[in-house]
Parts: sequence; structure tokens; C-alpha cells
Amino acid sequence: MSFTRPFLVASLLSTAQLLHAQEADTPAPSVETSDPTMDVPLATDLPAEPAPAKEESPSSSVTLNLIKRLVKKGVLTQEEAEEMIRDAEADARAVQNAARAEIAAMAPPLEPEDTRVTYIPEVVKNNMRDEIKQELMAQAREEKWNENNAPDWTSKFRPFGDLRFRYEGTFFPESRFERDPTTGEQVLVEGNENRSFFTNYNAINNGAPFDPTNANQNLPPSFNVDRDRHRTRLRARLGTEIMLGDGFNGGIRLATGDSSSPVSPNQTLGGSGGNFSKYAIWLDRAFLSYDAGPGDGEELTFLLGRYDNPFFSTDIHWDDDLGFDGLAVRGKVKLNDQVSTFFTAGYFPIFNTDFNFASNQGSKFKSTDKWLTGAQLGIDWKIDDDFKAKFAVAYYDFNKISGELSSPFTPISANDAGDTDSTRPGFSQRGNTYMPLRNIRPTAANGLGTTNQFQYYGLASEFRNLTVTGKLEYDRFEPVRLALVGEVTKNIAFDQSDVASRAFSNGRIGRTIDKKGDFEGGDLAWNLAFQVGKPAMEKFGDWQAAFGYRYVESDAVVDGFTDSDFGGTNVQGFTLSGSMAITPAVRLGLRWLSSDEVDGPAFSSDTLLFDVNAKF
Repeated sequence: MSFTRPFLVASLLSTAQLLHAQEADTPAPSVETSDPTMDVPLATDLPAEPAPAKEESPSSSVTLNLIKRLVKKGVLTQEEAEEMIRDAEADARAVQNAARAEIAAMAPPLEPEDTRVTYIPEVVKNNMRDEIKQELMAQAREEKWNENNAPDWTSKFRPFGDLRFRYEGTFFPESRFERDPTTGEQVLVEGNENRSFFTNYNAINNGAPFDPTNANQNLPPSFNVDRDRHRTRLRARLGTEIMLGDGFNGGIRLATGDSSSPVSPNQTLGGSGGNFSKYAIWLDRAFLSYDAGPGDGEELTFLLGRYDNPFFSTDIHWDDDLGFDGLAVRGKVKLNDQVSTFFTAGYFPIFNTDFNFASNQGSKFKSTDKWLTGAQLGIDWKIDDDFKAKFAVAYYDFNKISGELSSPFTPISANDAGDTDSTRPGFSQRGNTYMPLRNIRPTAANGLGTTNQFQYYGLASEFRNLTVTGKLEYDRFEPVRLALVGEVTKNIAFDQSDVASRAFSNGRIGRTIDKKGDFEGGDLAWNLAFQVGKPAMEKFGDWQAAFGYRYVESDAVVDGFTDSDFGGTNVQGFTLSGSMAITPAVRLGLRWLSSDEVDGPAFSSDTLLFDVNAKF
């Protein structure tokens, strides 16, 4: 059978195409390439220029071997074979370039420091992914991870804290005295009276008893009333809320402080010994609470431990930093969408007698524990969309907080204890009326009462306060809010004649008033403050401003628990303040306080406070 040459060439080319297709199904050995975008093996690159057809050893390419044999048999000329090879190489390069371009388009561009990872087959990647996922899920089940991929126990803690850096300047008027031409005594013309009039009973009660008959002893500790002072102060607080579940919560907070003062966590820089000495950290809060309320705007919460002030109040009664110890219950009941009532009640230990009192005597003294019982009932009224009001009436009963006169005894030294020494306040500021506690019996051992009159001092008045607190808020100019806050309290247990008798102590040495008939202490306190600005300081430029005035008579409230910036009772004056947010977490504050004595020796002072506050 004979075939024409064109038909033979066409048949052989068809066969070659079939063999080339089979070659494509067989993976070719991978080769190195300098192209950084190549992540997958490609077919072997062919030479850019065809080699001249000549007698060579067989190639690994079936197609190339077939073309060579066609040339040998005379089916194709050498020129035709070379042309076919060039066309085939061009087609192969086109396919390779297209593959490279597709891969390069899928890959991100390389940075100079990047390193290309060698190609990983898809099946290997899938296996690795499944193994990693199974391991992570097993660990999550074992450690009970939450949806944020953190261990479950961490979700129970909500840490918080704040820092405050303060400049405090206290300024006193310059005192000027002139000699009275009639009596020859120095008389105050302007400024404050001599500082010996302002005894620091807190310093005495927290140290050795004072003996007013000791001629060699200095004057009693007294307050500075005539020398300006400048201080830089730090307040640092760090705590956490603890979500215990099933309605139970807890909380702990640590705070700085020059001392264990209940009303001031301020630490004076350079204080506590100076010379860059380290500062003390105090346990400021530690409580457990149980929320039994139904929700939906109603509340019933029980508190146990040491926690924030649970009462609706202002700082003429309770300082802003004061913590309450004891048991309290707080509730809120909705009457309708506009009105709800709230209540708070609690029982708080103020002082617990030392277990070994008196420690330096074999025979111990009876307990003189002190307690506060408080109850408050109020109403929260949304008058309309812009106007809200809140009012409350509270009753505070301080049980056994006043001093008690001791049994008659004769102390021989400052270490001898009286059986009512523990009725003296553990902390006080200034302003309340005080009484000598020790009923010192005159004997030959004390020169018939002329020596060894070691004395401590307690509060001369009982305290039972009836207090009304109110707040009005007006939001018509939102986001700026206008507010009016006020409080008035009366110590209904105060008896002026009884207090004067106890303070004068029938003329005994150590009395705290010079003349019983001249005593003019009082039982009333009130304050009123107007506030304007953003309710919350959330961004740069948010601001608040306030102006307030207060009037606090000597025995209206317990001086140890009232506002520490004014420093106690028997004071009247105003406060002007402003603050501005720098960031949502940082703000600046400025306050000016000006005060005068209500009754007694002349005393006035001005205080400037500049604060930098940061919360986190």
C-alpha cells in the first residue's frame, strides 16, 4: 500500500500530537528558576534558540525523537523540522509564561526583606489546618476559653484604677496685733488669732496624753493658721470588680495615703520621711455584694465589708473618699415610667474596743464599741424629657460616739490608762467641741491636782442627724446640663448647755472651752451648689464648672467624716471649680476654696487645688 508524502506527514503529526498529550499527563522534573513569583513546579524550559539538527543521542522527549526520525526517513526536510521545533518551543513558552503570570497575579508583591515560602501541596495544607484546629479546640474545652480566646476565669475580673496629681496651695491672711492701751494685752486687729487657740486634738488622741500642768511641756499640738503652705500630692487607686455569678459580686481596691485617714487618700510627695522614701498602700475597699433585684429598673442589693458610700448625700456629711464598713441593703422600686422610690439602710461599726484593753493592766476594762445606724428613703422623678428631680430624707444615729468621763483615778505616768480612753475618736479633723475624758483624782501623788494631769479628749456632743438631700437636673441645653444640688442636716441630739458643761468639765484642768457661758456651738449645716457642663467627660474639650456655698456649725456633723478639703466643721465659705477633658481618660481640674470660722477665734484661709486626673 502506498501513501502520498503530504498524507504521511499529516498522519505522523497527528501521532506526534497524541504522544505530546501523553507527555503532558506525566509530571516533568521540577527545575530551579530565578523568577521569585514561581511557587509551583513548571515544565522544563526549552532553549531560547533551536539547536541545529544533527546526529545526537536520543532525547527524553517523544515528540523531538519523532521529528528527528522523520528527517532521517526523508519525510521532512531539515528546514521543515527546524521550523516545526521553533513553533513548538514558542507554544511551550507561551503556556509557561501564561502560568507564571497567573501565579504572580495571585501572590502579594514581595518586600525586600520578605522570603518566599516553598510551595506546599493543598492536601498537606488541609491536613495541617485540621490538626491545628483539633489541638486548639481540645485546649479550649480543657481550659474553658471564652469567645475572646482568653481563659474563662479572666472574664470574672474587671480591673480599674485612677491617678491624680495635685498642687495644693493654702494661704492665710497676715495677722496684725496691737496693744490694748487699757489692759496692755495684744489684741488682734486683722487676720487669724494666735495658733495656740486651735488645738489639734487628733494629734493628742493618737499619741501620748497631754499634761496641761507641765510647765516644761510645750503648748499642745496645734493647727497652722498663719504660715502659707505649698504641697504636691499624689492619689493612686487600683482595684477590681469580681463577677462571682448567681447574683454575687465582690470588689477590692488599694489606695495611697499619708495615713489611715478615712477621708483622704492623698500622699504628699516628699512626705512620710522624705528623701524619696517609699509610700504606704492601704486596703481601701473589700466587699461582697448580692444582687437579688428583679431588674428592669428595680434593684435590691446587699453589701457586706468595706464599700463606697451607699447613701445619696453631699460632702458636708460624708467626704467623697469615705468608705463604709459593715452591712447595708439598697433598693429601688418603680412606681411608673416617671417615678421610682429608693431606700438604703445599714449598720456600720465605727470603733471596736481593743481585745486586750487596757493592755498594760491585769484587770481589763469594759467595751466601748461605737456604731452608726443609717436609713434613707427617697424619690427619683422624671418630670419631663428635660427635667429630673431626686430627693431623699435620711436619719443617722451615732451610738456611743461621744466621749465618756472615766472613773476617778490618779495616773502616775503617761502610760497609765483610764477606763474610757477608748471613747476618744480614732480620727478627727477640727471644729467639733471636745471634752476631757479622764476624771483625775487629786492626791499627794499629783500634788493635789497640780501635776500629772495626763489627759485625752472625746466628743462633747451626741450625734443623731436628720438630713434632707436634693438634686435638680435640666437638660434643655443638651449636651450641656444644668444642675442644682443641696443638702441640709440638723444634729437633733445636740444640747448646747449639756455640751458646754461637758467641755468645761466643771472647771477641771484640761477643759476645752474657757467660759461655759460663752460657748456658742451649733447643730445646723447646709450647702448649695450650682453645676453646669457635660454630664460625662468623654472627649477633648468637654467641660464642667460649679459654684457652691456651705455653712457648717461646730457640732452639726462629725468632723472626722466631713469634707477633708474644707477640713472639718465650724466653717463657712464658697467653692469655685472647673474641669476640662484632655482625652477620654485624662482631665484637668481647678478649684478655689475660701473659708471662715463660724464661731470662736477668728480664722480664715484660702486653698487653691490644681489636679491632673487619669482613669483607666
